[in-house]
Amino acid sequence: MLSEQSASTVRATLPAVGAAIGEITERFYDRLFAARPELLRDLFNRGNQASGAQKQALAGSIAAFATHLVQHPDQRPDAMLGRIAHKHAALGVAPEHYPIVHEHLLAAITEVLGEAVTPEVAAAWDEVYWLMANALIAVEKRLYEESGSTGRRPWEVVERVEETADVVTFRLRPADGGPVRGFRAGQYVSVQVELPDGARQIRQYSLSGAPGEDVRQFSVKRVPGDGATPGGEVSNHLHARVRAGDVVLLSEPYGDLVLGDTGDRPLLLASAGIGVTPMVAMLAALAADGHRAPVTVVHGDRSPADHALRGDHEAWAAKLPDASVHLFYERDAEPGTRTGLVDLADVAVAPGTRAYLCGPLPFMRAVRTQLIDKGVAPADVHYEVFGPDLWLAHQAA
Repeated sequence: MLSEQSASTVRATLPAVGAAIGEITERFYDRLFAARPELLRDLFNRGNQASGAQKQALAGSIAAFATHLVQHPDQRPDAMLGRIAHKHAALGVAPEHYPIVHEHLLAAITEVLGEAVTPEVAAAWDEVYWLMANALIAVEKRLYEESGSTGRRPWEVVERVEETADVVTFRLRPADGGPVRGFRAGQYVSVQVELPDGARQIRQYSLSGAPGEDVRQFSVKRVPGDGATPGGEVSNHLHARVRAGDVVLLSEPYGDLVLGDTGDRPLLLASAGIGVTPMVAMLAALAADGHRAPVTVVHGDRSPADHALRGDHEAWAAKLPDASVHLFYERDAEPGTRTGLVDLADVAVAPGTRAYLCGPLPFMRAVRTQLIDKGVAPADVHYEVFGPDLWLAHQAA
């Protein structure tokens, strides 16, 4: 791992780098996109760049990785690296991208910190970068080998289902008539579309259908602009323009929020809003596998009318022999559901429960805290963040 000399230097300079990391990432992206504008057009999420979310996520991952190296010099943060690698693989990130990032990131550090970046400091942070980059390259290589592809494939929309006023489900088959590879419940695919200005933007969407089907199914929530931040370019494009018969490009499935070997363990699947999508696929997989241990299903939404895939959500849960469903709505709650935000105070959580969370960050943080208070081990709480992983940035702060 990190050499002794570099570890000492990184430890000494980490506070300065951490304090300036926001400015460093800002400078990095400015340099990167000035030199390689095609990366912003066709690889990076322009919405996340405009909102600053991607910059926060990058800053958080760098700070978290460097902190881990100096605190645990003999260990590698594999969980963090695996989550990033899955995102990269879904985007088609290749080994040749890493030297480009290295050039502009190290230059940004030097520009921001100035004379404080001595040759010794530059060498130490160079070592940090390549430890992280080479680890990611190795994991991504394995993921590409497992998926059998590093690119995206044309898929034809065979059905479009209006789930709610803001959520549409697309069902697709390979446009070339080839086979549909399996996926693990909880995974997502990258969807690439060409926008009116010619940009080929990419977004990830969780697969919301049952594993083993001969179609791919994903559900998209339209993201409106609010004046301060722009609306979702791809989500609005898919809602407004993509119909049955149209073709989009999809990656193979990726993502590390998967059920794994559940055995006879009790499970809790908690979601809010569009975070329901991977949970529906998980429930379908559990029903198909004959899972007999307790499964607690928790979901929060603005109203019953906003609860996308509710029919599938409840139907798959009903196929399990020992499942309980707890629905929370901020308004218009029906008999048998609850009014307000998700609150686990009155929800029984069995000893040894493994939990899976998906939804807005405040929701997941609140549910994680409640679960730990109820005796769930922190290592048994797994989550998925849609978009840049700002949970990581929050933890690194």
